Amino acid sequence: MTGTDDAGGAEQPAPASGAGRRLAGATGRGLKRAGGATGRGASYTFRQARRASHAEGAGDSGLYRLIELHAFNAAGDAAVAISLAGTLFFAQPGEARGPIALFLGLTMLPFAVVAPLLGPFLDRFSHGRRWAIGGTMAIRAFLCWLMADAVASQSLLMYPTALGVLVSSKAYGVARAATVPRLQPPGLTLVKANSRISLAGVVGAAISAPLAVGASYFGSQWSLRYAFVVFAGATILSILLPARADATVGEESLEAGTGRRFRMPTDVAFALRCNLGLRVLSGFLTIYMAFLLRAQPFAGFEQQTTLLMGLVIGAAGLGNTIGISLGSLLKRVTPSITVVVALVADAVIVVVAAVAYSLAAAVLLGLTAGVAQALGKVSLDSTIQDSVAERHRTSAFARSETLLQLSWVLGGFIGIALPLIPRLGLGVLAALLVSWTAYVLLRRPGASPTPPAPPAASVA
Repeated sequence: MTGTDDAGGAEQPAPASGAGRRLAGATGRGLKRAGGATGRGASYTFRQARRASHAEGAGDSGLYRLIELHAFNAAGDAAVAISLAGTLFFAQPGEARGPIALFLGLTMLPFAVVAPLLGPFLDRFSHGRRWAIGGTMAIRAFLCWLMADAVASQSLLMYPTALGVLVSSKAYGVARAATVPRLQPPGLTLVKANSRISLAGVVGAAISAPLAVGASYFGSQWSLRYAFVVFAGATILSILLPARADATVGEESLEAGTGRRFRMPTDVAFALRCNLGLRVLSGFLTIYMAFLLRAQPFAGFEQQTTLLMGLVIGAAGLGNTIGISLGSLLKRVTPSITVVVALVADAVIVVVAAVAYSLAAAVLLGLTAGVAQALGKVSLDSTIQDSVAERHRTSAFARSETLLQLSWVLGGFIGIALPLIPRLGLGVLAALLVSWTAYVLLRRPGASPTPPAPPAASVA
């Protein structure tokens, strides 16, 4: 006969085992509910995204496929940017200037080739836009895989592969912008179509950035391998673009303009000059503020320079999103007026930041620059799409993208060259931007009208 204590000691595990089963069952049910809720949330998000991309006739015209493709493009570009930022910018300011100057110098070289070669090539083979866009994706996928190994081994191959990715990205932008009018729904303006595509890019980058940051935790090369996967998927999506992207029915052939040198229309040239000023400011702020905020942080942020940079750069990203959203939501946007307002707003806010340099002024500067650049770019694209004949449209986009990129690089070089003295650096930039704004406004169409001829003498 066993004692109560002994029997109790021997039989205690039975209730515990039952409690364990109940706990496991409850945990399983909780995980199942959480998984179901997550699945329903993801499904709802996907349906809403699909509904937005198909709205206002975009589903019928096939524009939705270009919208979704651009989200993948921005997702891959974001992963590449995060990897390069971790490689180039996370050094001491003095140590990083050399590699960044080299990278900026290398970025300038191919764009002297892009305008005279890429644009006319795509114009001549305008019936193969899907394959041209797919080619830019496939090339970036291949180069990202090579760059991942170069980054891991600290090889100089990183620079030419990064250069190739940048050129392919710009080539995609040229081919994509020239394709938009072919997929434009009847009830959607070009400004709204461009804004909707750009907004999809913002969403794609926002979703992709945390994934790329998580991958880069194991090394910058892993965010590049993640980019490889994204661009490989985008290559497939490119081929699935609707056949209308390749259609040339009703468009003038290139031979119709043979022997005549293409010249930018007056309104396009004016919009482009305005955007050059916006890009110089963007390039300057990207490089100069990255160094300045780390070398001379604001009071209270001495040990939180990453947070400080996030506030200023995040304001620029927020401004970009706001600008794109305004272009998509506003019922009417007049491109010729929008580009002027954007340039003047940038010139004014740079002067304010130079005179009253503070954290609030720096954040406001980033916010304004982001809004202005977004609205200026969609207005420029819409002006080209509306004013340039199809047979020259890709050449026009190639030329504009080349000049915009070179302007950004010029702004970056100015940011590297100037000393890290806030009021001096921003003051020099303000003087340059105000001078450029005055020049652009004086050269605007109709600014200096030709005086009318005197009336002919009356004949008696």
